[in-house]
Amino acid sequence: MGNNCVGPHITRHSIFQSVTAVWRSSVPESNATSPPVHGDISRNETPVEAEPPTMNKPPEHVTMPKPEPKQEQPKIHMKRNNSAGLRVESVLQRKTRNLREDFTIGRRLGQGQFGTTFMCSEKATGKQYACKSIAKRKLLSDEDVEDVRREIQIMHHLAGHPNVISIKGAYEDAVSVHVLMELCAGGELFDRIIKRGHYTERKAAELTRTIVGVVEACHSLGVMHRDLKPENFLFVDQKEDSLLKTIDFGLSMFFKPGDKFNDVVGSPYYVAPEVLRKNYGPEADVWSAGVIVYILLSGVPPFWAENEEGIFEEVLHGDLDFSSDPWPSISTEAKDLIRKMLVRNPKHRLTAHEVLCHPWVHVDGVAPDKPLDPAVLSRMKQFSAMNRLKKMTIRFIAESLSEEEIAGLREMFKMIDADSSGQITFEELKAGLKKFGANLKESEIYDLMQAADIDNSGTIDYGEFIAATLHLNKVEKEDHLFAAFSYFDKDGSGYITPDELQQACQEFGLDDSRLEEVIREVDQDNDGRIDYNEFVTMMQKGVGDNGFRISFREPLEIK
Repeated sequence: MGNNCVGPHITRHSIFQSVTAVWRSSVPESNATSPPVHGDISRNETPVEAEPPTMNKPPEHVTMPKPEPKQEQPKIHMKRNNSAGLRVESVLQRKTRNLREDFTIGRRLGQGQFGTTFMCSEKATGKQYACKSIAKRKLLSDEDVEDVRREIQIMHHLAGHPNVISIKGAYEDAVSVHVLMELCAGGELFDRIIKRGHYTERKAAELTRTIVGVVEACHSLGVMHRDLKPENFLFVDQKEDSLLKTIDFGLSMFFKPGDKFNDVVGSPYYVAPEVLRKNYGPEADVWSAGVIVYILLSGVPPFWAENEEGIFEEVLHGDLDFSSDPWPSISTEAKDLIRKMLVRNPKHRLTAHEVLCHPWVHVDGVAPDKPLDPAVLSRMKQFSAMNRLKKMTIRFIAESLSEEEIAGLREMFKMIDADSSGQITFEELKAGLKKFGANLKESEIYDLMQAADIDNSGTIDYGEFIAATLHLNKVEKEDHLFAAFSYFDKDGSGYITPDELQQACQEFGLDDSRLEEVIREVDQDNDGRIDYNEFVTMMQKGVGDNGFRISFREPLEIK
């Protein structure tokens, strides 16, 4: 989960310094000594009994004193833990296997507010992952529980992007929720900034393309990160050319065009002024990225003070310093970009896409320079060109995915399905694309419609939409492919026959003509049927993004 506004200490003329909070439990000291032994008798000596005295008269009546009433010990009332994480039946809302059945837990990698991250290895393959274990007792409110669910949903929604940490899966037991992610062992971008002091402009521009590229991808999929900072970018390994990955989506939110948020979250040096004013949208991520670019080039943040109040005052009213070293030697283009990313009015701030098109970032024509994601139409055409078996397979896998894996796509479907009928019409698709800033001709929108409408009903239903927009990294998973193959292989013979394929078409409501052509395309050994290896080869052929992506490029106006 993410961090609320908590900032490290910094001095004006020093490189960013990290602060580590160390929690220590109170351990009682062993100073207590044993009570003294009264008398002269040691443990190994037997006491000598004295002779009883001789009685010369009857004993007198003795009144025994009443024992003093025992002082009643105060009852200890055990405080019941009412945390929402323990109160709900399941945080993940589904049953999972026990983590330790599949993984061996290793050393601790880090500690956060809600849990601990460990290294772990998969028993079946030996592959290493990072496991973020979130203590359910620390999820005090229903909002905390929802935050964990949403973080997992967003990680699934962004899966497949090369610079976003990939999620392996999520587990839950009586004590914790465990999120399995790829292991990034190359350290934080934050640490490399400290080590170097600053980057060369060329390297800084390259990192800016990566960082803002992630922001652009998030925004195009309806996600705002809300906690961008160097600590939330990790390198995969120690190599100089290591991939940089974005992590920690604990504060991230799904958004729709026009949505405004008012909760103040993030980290002081990186928080946008409109966040402090409690009226913001995804443009706040661009501000945070601009702060990171400033640090990459200078080693210090643009707005600094000795305490949070002072930092916030500087964020709201402070001036950018381009006169101190090393800024006189920094290019005019770099300073121009930073000024445009750190405009206080979000309506006038560059969008993530515009940053990627800026001359300083747009080196050697690497960044795209089109108003619409160029992959939109090509993805739909790729999906359209798939044979019927592949489309049915993707549809089958899409319908078998968990809710958390397709939650982001579900939100996108609801946005476009204006009348909530469960079907997207041509007009709804056209209006939706226009709302999200896509400038397509009607003929192109018709092509999108045709590609996604698998059963040729004239509308796109929920299952068709998920299939058309699903990233192929989910489709490629072995267990999904085997389950899909088994679905088509009705008699369990290990082959998909023409009759079985025809039956599947009927179940999906598809036209079963030209099935022989589909089989010929997939059947490599020409035996008239499809075995599992041929099936997997078909699914992996031309792997890339399929489907279309609705792009939220237009800046959201903050009124």
